[in-house]
Amino acid sequence: MAKWEFFHEIGRKAIHITILIALILFFAIKNQSGQQAALLFLVALLLIFLILEYFRLDLNFKLPFFHRFIRPKEEYRVYGVVFFLSSTIIALAVFDTPIALAALLMTTFGDMSAAIAGKKYGTTILFRNKTVVGFVTALITNLIVAVIISLLFSINIYIPIIMAFTATIIETLTDEMDDNLVVPIITGFIGQILFLAI
Repeated sequence: MAKWEFFHEIGRKAIHITILIALILFFAIKNQSGQQAALLFLVALLLIFLILEYFRLDLNFKLPFFHRFIRPKEEYRVYGVVFFLSSTIIALAVFDTPIALAALLMTTFGDMSAAIAGKKYGTTILFRNKTVVGFVTALITNLIVAVIISLLFSINIYIPIIMAFTATIIETLTDEMDDNLVVPIITGFIGQILFLAI
């Protein structure tokens, strides 16, 4: 049963990878047709998911594939992908590109690595259902993202490092609120303020 739950967790987190595909398409469209067209593409994706959620929540229609990966706490409320797409649109529209990417990639990979490592190896609880192993794994993952972003965009390394700690702490403290919205928005906001100040 525990092994089944572990593989289910991997399946749920793998859906986060779809955001990476959306990011690649966003930048491809942005290069060809500009920022507004790229953002409209993301809004169109969001609308598709909102329609699917309408069928699932309002009409009680169980989607054959996605329903298997929905957490019990999401069964009667909006699916995390909707929040993640919303935060992606906000981040890319408001923050500078390196800040937006850092916030979104930390949310994607930090959350995914924390959940998988925590489910597999976590025994010591740090806060509510979050484990020490999950916290450390997320922090290491987020710091790796920070270094990559700093090197790719030649920005002050301290900015993405502070963002990495912010993302990890918020992810750990967030339970009832959807971390797909809270983590990238707060992390990106702090990163953007630092980016403008330094």
